[in-house]
Amino acid sequence: MRRLTAILALAGVAVAGYLTWVHYAGLEPFCVGGGEGCERVQTSRWATLAGVPVALLGLGGYAAILLTLAFPGEAGRSGAAFLTLVGLGFSAWLTYVEIAEIGAICQWCVASAIVMALLAAVSVMRVVRAG
Repeated sequence: MRRLTAILALAGVAVAGYLTWVHYAGLEPFCVGGGEGCERVQTSRWATLAGVPVALLGLGGYAAILLTLAFPGEAGRSGAAFLTLVGLGFSAWLTYVEIAEIGAICQWCVASAIVMALLAAVSVMRVVRAG
């Protein structure tokens, strides 16, 4: 389960890292089928939180999840579960914002939300199995 956590967190780092790079480079995100939704989401007022790009927050979150793997036992498992559940809630809120406020869906954001949901499931299973 630790290996799966690492693989998923690295996938999240890749997605969030790409979106962070796109933000700071001032590029349009590459999306399958044109993906105007990605551009609309990435340039919306919701793309930053207190001046910090949401993608950068995600990158930090995925890195923190990876860091929990360095802690043995309950501390690492509980830390991962906490971070992934917070990340899942934040991803759910961002998905709501995409649909209800922006009226567009970003494929990269959906990928990140799926990765975070899988990470949350794996992290909670790690806690339950250990208990």
